[in-house]
Amino acid sequence: MRLAVRAAGVNPVDYKAYSGAWGTDPANLPMRLGAEAAGVVTAIASGITGVAVGDEVLAYRASGAYTTDLVVPVESVVPKPASLPWTEAGGLLLTGATAVHALTAVHVAAGDTVLVHGASGGVGLMAVQLAVSSGATVIGTAREANHELLRDLGVVPVRYGPGLAGRVQAAAPGGVDAALDLVGTDEAVEVSLALVRDPDRIVSIAAFGRGVRAIGGGPDADPGDEIRAAARFQLTDAVAAGRLRVILAGSYPLAQVADAHRELARGHTTGKLVLIP
Repeated sequence: MRLAVRAAGVNPVDYKAYSGAWGTDPANLPMRLGAEAAGVVTAIASGITGVAVGDEVLAYRASGAYTTDLVVPVESVVPKPASLPWTEAGGLLLTGATAVHALTAVHVAAGDTVLVHGASGGVGLMAVQLAVSSGATVIGTAREANHELLRDLGVVPVRYGPGLAGRVQAAAPGGVDAALDLVGTDEAVEVSLALVRDPDRIVSIAAFGRGVRAIGGGPDADPGDEIRAAARFQLTDAVAAGRLRVILAGSYPLAQVADAHRELARGHTTGKLVLIP
């Protein structure tokens, strides 16, 4: 099927793919950047059912999403919630599915206290909302400029940096049941190992080979393909029900994708960046 792309999400995996961080094998060229998009169906192959020309959809995984028109398999699309604007729609699924995978990996449930490192990033903002809606108490690390936003989402914010373990203990006198490392720093790993009683309830999307369970696309990480595919429907249902929102850091015209990558690579982006064709 073919989509007229209305917005495409920008994610760290996009620039890491060509940076050499995951190798420099020429066999990987050319690289199709982008993995998620929101758009309108403009053509479908014969025999396809369940979707029609004119439908508004979200696509993930959608290789090559940085474009105006995108061909994707029908299995990669789900209906776009009517209440979700195009810009936000373009940034829902990849970070959202990553957040669902991380929360599932450590079995977050009502009554748990969860520590989320990098709570104001793209994945972090999804994870904290989903964890709060599940009935968990969430402690999120972030710079102080983002603490008010986290409080508005029901999170107990703490400043990262020296003394983090003590600040988390003060915020969670009953202890921490699980931790999500969404930044990959030594501090995030060490504090998680020090505070979480069961190391199997620590997961990272960025610290590979450092003694904690890793998920995603890194070396020896669990890709969680089935969990992430099912998460698409969980995410759209949560958006439709008003339990989840996509918080944007900004948007760029498609022609300014390099600027978007530079902003994201600098770190400290609050929420998602999207491209608008």
